[in-house]
Amino acid sequence: MAIRFAGTSDGVEAALVARAGLEFVPISAGQMHIRNPLRLARNSVSMARGGVQALRLMQRWRPDALFVTGGYVCAPVVWAANRLRIPILIYLPDVTPGMAVKRLARYAHRVAVTFPEVAAHFPGKAVVTGYPVRPELQERRLSKMEARRVFGLDPERATVLIFGGSRGSRSINQATAAILPDLLKEAQVIHITGDLDWEAAQARAEDLAPDLQDHYRRFPYLHDEMVAALSAADVVVARAGASTLGEFPALGLPAILVPLPISGQHQLPNAHYLADRGAAVIVMDDDLSARLLPELRALLGQPEQLQAMSTASAALAHPEAADRLASILLDLGQPQPTPRP
Repeated sequence: MAIRFAGTSDGVEAALVARAGLEFVPISAGQMHIRNPLRLARNSVSMARGGVQALRLMQRWRPDALFVTGGYVCAPVVWAANRLRIPILIYLPDVTPGMAVKRLARYAHRVAVTFPEVAAHFPGKAVVTGYPVRPELQERRLSKMEARRVFGLDPERATVLIFGGSRGSRSINQATAAILPDLLKEAQVIHITGDLDWEAAQARAEDLAPDLQDHYRRFPYLHDEMVAALSAADVVVARAGASTLGEFPALGLPAILVPLPISGQHQLPNAHYLADRGAAVIVMDDDLSARLLPELRALLGQPEQLQAMSTASAALAHPEAADRLASILLDLGQPQPTPRP
């Protein structure tokens, strides 16, 4: 079976796909839901170019099925697949569909969703699969003690994981910097800064007292070690991107979620889905500096609440999600019988 991944060349996906050993095909695209007329014109040209690129790719390769996860980059690919009558499966990882998914869903044969509450957006096409997570979260799970040893941390000390997505988050990094000396007196921290603030994080770490430095691990990005970082944590501070709906429940991980303010309104519903079910606490971006340390102290000081949040989070896991998605995609790719005249 051959798999090709199409995406924009300037995103993080190109490097991740290469690490996975898959072929990456760059496709031009641009966001269309913007007000700047000059940028809109440029993006329209990119979309048209991407449509031609996608059509040529599929005419040359003739895939049996197309799997997309939403976003503007999927538009030219879905258009080309629909024109060539290639079956399309859309997967919506978020709790609420964005404009791109709403528009592209009309061309899809199936729309897979993470939770039953989302299915109503796609009557007649929706199938509930859950969120697929990397197999390491299920097949080779580490205990907290084992995971902490990966980072040279105290196996018995409370551990906080802080990160802000693939590129990092300046507001989360700044709030962390402000409380770091106080937090490290009570817990150990794994901090994934992103490339944007990596040098500043390095400088901050060097200014810490030696005994506090022993409790602080910082990285610009984690690949294979991310599973160990998640497994090591008692609580995580993060944005509320779609992966939080899958990876945190897979490990029963309590969270303090800081929804990205400019995220097309996806992250706040994601955060509420976990918080309303007792698996997370929401802190808005504007309140982060004032609330981060008190919220962490409150959670770390109440093991019973952390355990209740962990149980609530684990109840939302769908360990069979990847198999379900693969099964749907394989079914769509089966040759369809030619109707008799």
